[in-house]
Amino acid sequence: MGNSVGQRAFQNARLQKRQKAEVLPLLGHALQLHKMGLLPEAQAAYRQILQLAPNQIVALHMLGIMESDAKNYHQAEVLLSRAVAADPRSADAHMSLGIALNGLRRHEEACASYRKSLALRPNHAVTLSNLGNASVALERHEEALHSYDKALALDPNLAEAHNGRGWALCRERSYDEAVASLNRALAIKPDYAAALANRSTALRELQRFDEALADGNRAVALAPDDANGWLARAGVLLQIQQIAQASHDCEQALAIDPHSIPAHLVLGLCLAGLGRVEEALASFDRALDIQPDLQSAISNKIFTLDFAGDATVERHQQARQVWWDRVGAKIASEAPKPHDNSRDPDRRLVLGYVSSDFNAHSAALIFMPVLQHHDRTRFEIVCYACSSKVDATTGQFREIADRWRDASQWSEDRLAAEIRADGIDILIDLSGHTRGNRLGVFARKPAPIQVHGWGHGTGTGLPTIDYLISDPVAIPHDVRHLFAETVVDLPCFVTLTPLPDGIARAPSPAISNGFVTFGVFNRISKISDEAAKVWSRILERVPGSRLLIKDLALDDQLVRENLLTRLEACGVPAERVELLGATLRSEHLAAFNRVDICLDPFPQNGGVSTWEALQMGVPVVAKLGNSLPSRAAGSILTALGLPDWVSDSNEAYIEIATRRASEIQELNTLRRELPDKIGGAAAGNPVAYGRAVDEAYRTMWRRYCSSGG
Repeated sequence: MGNSVGQRAFQNARLQKRQKAEVLPLLGHALQLHKMGLLPEAQAAYRQILQLAPNQIVALHMLGIMESDAKNYHQAEVLLSRAVAADPRSADAHMSLGIALNGLRRHEEACASYRKSLALRPNHAVTLSNLGNASVALERHEEALHSYDKALALDPNLAEAHNGRGWALCRERSYDEAVASLNRALAIKPDYAAALANRSTALRELQRFDEALADGNRAVALAPDDANGWLARAGVLLQIQQIAQASHDCEQALAIDPHSIPAHLVLGLCLAGLGRVEEALASFDRALDIQPDLQSAISNKIFTLDFAGDATVERHQQARQVWWDRVGAKIASEAPKPHDNSRDPDRRLVLGYVSSDFNAHSAALIFMPVLQHHDRTRFEIVCYACSSKVDATTGQFREIADRWRDASQWSEDRLAAEIRADGIDILIDLSGHTRGNRLGVFARKPAPIQVHGWGHGTGTGLPTIDYLISDPVAIPHDVRHLFAETVVDLPCFVTLTPLPDGIARAPSPAISNGFVTFGVFNRISKISDEAAKVWSRILERVPGSRLLIKDLALDDQLVRENLLTRLEACGVPAERVELLGATLRSEHLAAFNRVDICLDPFPQNGGVSTWEALQMGVPVVAKLGNSLPSRAAGSILTALGLPDWVSDSNEAYIEIATRRASEIQELNTLRRELPDKIGGAAAGNPVAYGRAVDEAYRTMWRRYCSSGG
């Protein structure tokens, strides 16, 4: 037996010697091919080596890197795992395995590999930068910034670390700092496509759209096979209402990376903007299949459900429950609980309003009168502005506020801490699940009482938000048990800023035209096929009538063509439709003078557009549905004493529109009477509405004081 063991050892030694003699020249040749950029030949040579010596560390490592560079991350992981097993002391192999794992979106494992590499080689800038990348993917932004800063202390010219740092800052909403870091990356590496794509995103958030688009264009030109450039440009195009082009860029990104979460997300937003609701929801679901706790995808799905005809109150609230279960509950569990606000029931209260829409946004027209007409002896107002967009409207809000806080570049942790430090008694969310919301802050419960209203008005699903502003038509009593918040009734769930001075109202245009003009001044994403088919029947029953549709998205020629095609498919003749795009607000309001009757869309009703039509003297036909978004116009009309313009079926909607269209003189009389009717209703009188809000807040506060918690 001893002789056979010795003989085997001798044979193994000879085999290893022969393999070494054969392998080393092959390895040198493979490395030379690799260095020369002859990648297919190099790959073939590495594979030949591994047939002779399956655990040859250099061949495993180099072939793994090549597979990783080609985004073949599964093959890379197999090869690099073998490399690590062959030489557990190789810092390079551990780092390369981390890159492959990060590519597979296994970010925790990637972090572990990078840390093993750093344990073997502590001061390696590239590994530290890569650890930062994996930490960002896990949303551990502070850890990521620490890693990038350590990397840059070792190598100030590491463009990848400046780029990663910029992206981490962008995720933390520190956009100015992000741009500074990305500028440094691009100073070192001017044609760095990834840094251009990231800077495009940061510039977009800073409302610097021309620069953002230029960076997106350069990123795509430099790296057309990288999804990130297409996505960055799509985000800018979507923001500037070039929705059709944005949609195309998303498709390009998905062709490159079918599992790109941001691509599914942005494509969903594009599809929603084009009125393709079911496809939009499917896109958000695909993003959530990959990352179930993606906060933005859940919120966008919630918002898009407003446009779904078959979405009941139950379905809406179930979607909000998903946000809480997957996102909010975890945030709330880590947030500090006690508040030390004085429990004096009659003292002056500090109100905190949180919004990204303290600017020229339709939502601002709804909540501005609320802020303007508080009794300032009883309430102090603090505004937390969460958008970089600043304009004349922003100036008006700044004048209203006792304290103005620019929170546009604050992280959620910082914003929550500032709210506590400001001693806010009642914190009001004005966004719901719309763009720019800070619901993560409300999950932290930084104020003793939290309220949601006006900006979205359909509930948030957050148990940490105590109250929801509404009215009995918008949210009937028999569904209120489905809400996380307690519903508080006001004269109407929304009001609107009175018309600007100098806006002239004209008589019914049918008197001089000789034909009736129906108007739709809503986002075209609200125009469902069901509504369009109903409108076609109205046009058919009112001879010579026309349909005027106005929306800023209609400046895009492709969007115009798509809408006309869809309307024709629903029976609306294109020759009887006029499309208008974006205008100044004064021109927008004046355009109502061209309309006799507005047709409210469904299932997603108008809000601001309904109010504006009525303020301009144009009555609105509405259909009352089962979900909250389908009850908005009915709520407004009822609050203003116009319930006979509200229907509960398609047939009743058609009957109201056609009958009223035949009563031109009566229409003209109503047109003259509407302004006084609005001013006489609590819902339309800003002072009366503000008084109702004040009383609601005081009641909430007294209830809190008496409850002991």
